[in-house]
Amino acid sequence: MLVLFVGSLAWHVASDLVAPSTSSGAVSASTTQIAPRAAGQVAEIFVIDNQEVERGQPLFALDPAPFELAVRQAEAAYQQALVGLNASTVNLTAARAQVDQAEANLENARTAAERTRSLFERGTATQAQLEAAELQLSSSQSSLESAQASLESAQLQLGDDNQPNPQVEAARIQLEQAKLNLDFATVVAPADGVITNLQLSVGQFVNAGAPAMTFIDSEQPWVVVDLRENQLANVEVGDPVSLIFDAVPGRTFTGQVRGIAWGIDPGRMAANGLPQNQPSTRWFEPARTIPVQIELAQDEAWPRNVRAGSKTGALIFATDPSNPVALVSRGLQIIQTYLSYLY
Repeated sequence: MLVLFVGSLAWHVASDLVAPSTSSGAVSASTTQIAPRAAGQVAEIFVIDNQEVERGQPLFALDPAPFELAVRQAEAAYQQALVGLNASTVNLTAARAQVDQAEANLENARTAAERTRSLFERGTATQAQLEAAELQLSSSQSSLESAQASLESAQLQLGDDNQPNPQVEAARIQLEQAKLNLDFATVVAPADGVITNLQLSVGQFVNAGAPAMTFIDSEQPWVVVDLRENQLANVEVGDPVSLIFDAVPGRTFTGQVRGIAWGIDPGRMAANGLPQNQPSTRWFEPARTIPVQIELAQDEAWPRNVRAGSKTGALIFATDPSNPVALVSRGLQIIQTYLSYLY
């Protein structure tokens, strides 16, 4: 009896170091809350609960009428902005011409004032003629300043020559947003996967960002197993793994370690997003477990009847898979997968 106990203990320690295993793993997959990016009334639903879908497949559609109207309004505003741009261009051309004319008038008035002042000094022009010439010079100067102000205003309204016109650019952005909202009226699957928790009905009004269904990504699932700390002594990322699924009795699958959790929540502090492992109040506290992520090998295909949450067993080859302990563990795992036919 003592020999049997010592042998069993030795086997337990050796297998944990060479080929740690567990039968309490589970399949995991990315889940996403599908929500429309625009608010509206549901017009059509293209899927049913628990239906498999492909990337880009329509899931449901909102009533497009409000979005189409918004597009037409934005197009009209954009065209109006282009008309305003053309008008601004014409105004700028006219303002430049007015400045040129005002500068010519000012030059003529300056010449006339200087000539009248010279004649006045020689006594051949009257005081009234001099005052009239100086008044005309002052009026021409004011006209030039007014024309230059109009030119500056026209340039500001048209915008920088090297930059888009602000009014046209704003109208163009509004038009693009309206077209984008029209595209958002039809919600499509982000990847290959399964729709579940469908919470929609035709005629229902949904807000932007409000979850309407849950999407389970079936393109890249993975397995998560919890190993005791003393089982992780030799486990490294990339170690080969033999997987079994209760849903697929009689078969084993090849995988590899994808990642090992760096920390867990021991349950003594506030929630912090780490996996929780509640401490025990018994005299002999059970060993804590660390989540290990496992992915299937590239040449392995996920069985169709394996779903998120399916029970999984894993045997990790932390050393040479041809090690006698690893070989025996592999044989025991094969027996275990055939027992899945029974329960």
